Amino acid sequence: MSGRSVGVVTPQVMKFDAPLELTSGASIASYELAVETYGRLNAERSNAVLICHALNASHHVAGTYADDPGKVGWWDNMVGPGKPVDTERFFVVGVNNLGSCFGSTGPMSIDPARGTPYGARFPVVTVEDWVRVQARLADALGIEQWAAVMGGSLGGMQALSWAIQFPQRLRHCVAIASAPRLSAQNIAFNEVARTAIRSDPDFHGGDYYAHGVVPKRGLRVARMIGHITYLSGADMAEKFGRAMRTDDYQFHYDVEFEVESYLRYQGDKFSEYFDANTYLLITRALDYFDPSRTTSGNLVQALAPATAKFLLASFSTDWRFPPERSREIVEALIESGRDVAYAEIDAPHGHDAFLLEDPRYHKVVRAYFDNIATECVR
Repeated sequence: MSGRSVGVVTPQVMKFDAPLELTSGASIASYELAVETYGRLNAERSNAVLICHALNASHHVAGTYADDPGKVGWWDNMVGPGKPVDTERFFVVGVNNLGSCFGSTGPMSIDPARGTPYGARFPVVTVEDWVRVQARLADALGIEQWAAVMGGSLGGMQALSWAIQFPQRLRHCVAIASAPRLSAQNIAFNEVARTAIRSDPDFHGGDYYAHGVVPKRGLRVARMIGHITYLSGADMAEKFGRAMRTDDYQFHYDVEFEVESYLRYQGDKFSEYFDANTYLLITRALDYFDPSRTTSGNLVQALAPATAKFLLASFSTDWRFPPERSREIVEALIESGRDVAYAEIDAPHGHDAFLLEDPRYHKVVRAYFDNIATECVR
């Protein structure tokens, strides 16, 4: 890995007391956001980069924690001194989205009006809501304009929404392995996962906190379904093939194939740290994202407010967010007269490739941020 780690980092929690009106019509009186920052904001405040996270990630983008050195940031290979997003040149901000379960206000948080966890009462949020919250965070940090807003998958959707909602508040939009809206197949995968959670007897209609239980069975299945979609067929074949744990069939329904063991391990691990209500909430935000919904499906018109420059990247074996979805965005931006760079990386790892250290992918991002850095010092 090129570059160095940002080292030990300390998250902070920022409180916001102004009521937040949501797209659904509901509102939240006050809320907290878990935030991490890396690098230094320059005197001109022109070098700030916002990193938006995907479904099960958080504000912990890079570095480690003093009390948990094994907990490395989810994009640590991308962000740090000498890395593609170089924290010796950029002030990088990671924020845990509203409704998540890693320190920001969400379903697990105490509802001040009742003194008990929000649970099922926590309102549905959208990508657009998250972006409005992130804009409030920028205000609190004294950042009028981001040098770039960057994310992969659902994080890329947030970056796109920034370019539409607050066009003057970012100079560059970097969307990796993303899409302008989910396909019907993707919505279907999300619904199967949500049904697994809602069907768990320990779910209790979303108010399982009061019962002192966690719907782990549903979470396990949800994660197993999701994990299958994040990997390519070729990647799974290379890792597991038809390898078995014993030499012959055992004629039972417990684990026999190595791929079964792997999926169960991933499901078990996920069920220990992720909140079921948060899973429902974030997958629904994914389903709802569609900036062209208000323009009769016309993506060119939906992206027309954007003034930022764009970098989009996709991966050849990503069948969850395939390259043609990124090309839809690229073509619409070109038709809108926007400045667009696009890279389609031939990588074997499926959707998860955006999290990995493919040298061609990192070279593209590094070159793009090198150019952004020259703007910051002009």
